[in-house]
Amino acid sequence: MYRYDEFDQALVDERVAEFRDQVTRRLAGDLTEDEFKVTRLMNGVYLQLHAYMLRVAIPYGALSSDQLRKLAEVGRKYDRGYGHFTTRQNLQFNWIKLSDMPDVLADMAKSGLHAIQTSGNCIRNVTTDQYAGVGRHEVTDPRIWAEVLRQWSTLHPEFTYLPRKFKIAITAASDHDRAAVKVHDVGLIIHQRDGKIGFEVLVGGGLGRTPYIGVSIRDFLAPEELIRYLEAILRVYNAAGRRDNIYKARIKILVAETGKEKFQELVEAEYAALAGEERLTLDPDIVADVRSRFVYPDYPAREEKPSSLLHRIADDAAFRRWHKNATVAHQQPGYAIVQISLKVPGQPPGDITSDQMDALADLADRYSFGEIRVAHEQNLVLPHVAQADLPILWQALAKLGLATPNIGLISDIIACPGLDYCDLANARSIPIATAIAERFADSDLAGDIGRLHINISGCINACAHHHVGHIGILGVDKSGTEFYQITIGGRADEKAKLGALLGPAVTADKVPDVIGQIVETYRALRLDAAEPFIATVERLGVAPFKERVYAAG
Repeated sequence: MYRYDEFDQALVDERVAEFRDQVTRRLAGDLTEDEFKVTRLMNGVYLQLHAYMLRVAIPYGALSSDQLRKLAEVGRKYDRGYGHFTTRQNLQFNWIKLSDMPDVLADMAKSGLHAIQTSGNCIRNVTTDQYAGVGRHEVTDPRIWAEVLRQWSTLHPEFTYLPRKFKIAITAASDHDRAAVKVHDVGLIIHQRDGKIGFEVLVGGGLGRTPYIGVSIRDFLAPEELIRYLEAILRVYNAAGRRDNIYKARIKILVAETGKEKFQELVEAEYAALAGEERLTLDPDIVADVRSRFVYPDYPAREEKPSSLLHRIADDAAFRRWHKNATVAHQQPGYAIVQISLKVPGQPPGDITSDQMDALADLADRYSFGEIRVAHEQNLVLPHVAQADLPILWQALAKLGLATPNIGLISDIIACPGLDYCDLANARSIPIATAIAERFADSDLAGDIGRLHINISGCINACAHHHVGHIGILGVDKSGTEFYQITIGGRADEKAKLGALLGPAVTADKVPDVIGQIVETYRALRLDAAEPFIATVERLGVAPFKERVYAAG
């Protein structure tokens, strides 16, 4: 975990005091809602369909147990006893009163939590791999670099009012991209060459109304040049990005209209012009200082495969199923990464109650050195669990309703809050997600289907990344009736691509049946049980799935 220093804490405290004054002026009528809007957005406060919503920053998805308890307290004291984790590794509270917002932020600040730049036309929360620092086949710990970028980008005077929001993701996993870097404004992939690390830089990714996969404009950037190169990208975007049309203001549009080669030339020219800016060269001592503030567990020696674990796997089918889906190999012998599903059939994806947060914080203290991670799939992770403790941890999670063995399976659905909460949405997401999850709640059926990612967005803004779901579902409004477009074949990993439209949109009541027909087509046409859904789609294309769905209709 990263430890705040006095400067970090002072910045957060000053921001809370400033926002308290602004809220007081708004409630007194001295500021109009339009005048207040920019300020509240830069402090993570949205005006949603029914109430104000607060988006809490969780930098690169890392939480301490004390921070999770604080979030539980906020949910219980100021909200309705729960929170919602997002695809940006943040947490949202949907029912906080505006008059309470300054007190909420002040309470959170005591635990090193804030909501700075979780909205607005600025550089948002930098995201990364939820296994960062503990996953195997990792070049280096990407959280170090995510923290460097957090410090550089927070309240950056030149990039606080960009043409539109700006999102950066970073990964250091050599085998698999778990941070969806290719669908971000800037994606960073850390590589290693000749014993040295460097950054591949991708730009122009993004979803929403006009989705694009990012393009690579630098294949190996030296670490000391990272800030200078990012400043060059942002300066080009700040100067040339559209400000007259909100739908064309993202950097992805600028890259697409300019062309990769020309955009690359503009960035390289700006990068060269900044060569004399000594402040933009990242001093290794600064990186070392950031690294020194991360506390890593002092792992006691543990048996790699304790007999008690092996016996439990052999004797208990329920535990065996959970162990297969929920645990991931750790860098340290005798330890495992434990994934916790927040996709309980019948409940909104990504939601967690305050009571569950408190209990999970206790389990993190007991079994994971007090650390929790947030995954962009809206699940949680305990990153440091001894193999010998897995059976008792599983039992404890089951009592909390947090041991659903569906990580990566069909009911592990990514969904935005949709029209139940969001004033931008055209259709509901949560009821569709729960209907599909309940249809495929049988563990044996889900296990036979295997890895299949479903993403559901309630509008074209694509907060649930429906474009890159193996099956993507987009809610649209047709004369006051909610319809849903279906895409298949998308993926957000190292082979990222956009899904292809299956055919005409269908009404809400038909969506579960359509998904069922897609799944049955896959099961009938796969080469064998080992061929995953996405591989079958890539081998056969959309046609056989489209024929089955619309013939059945």
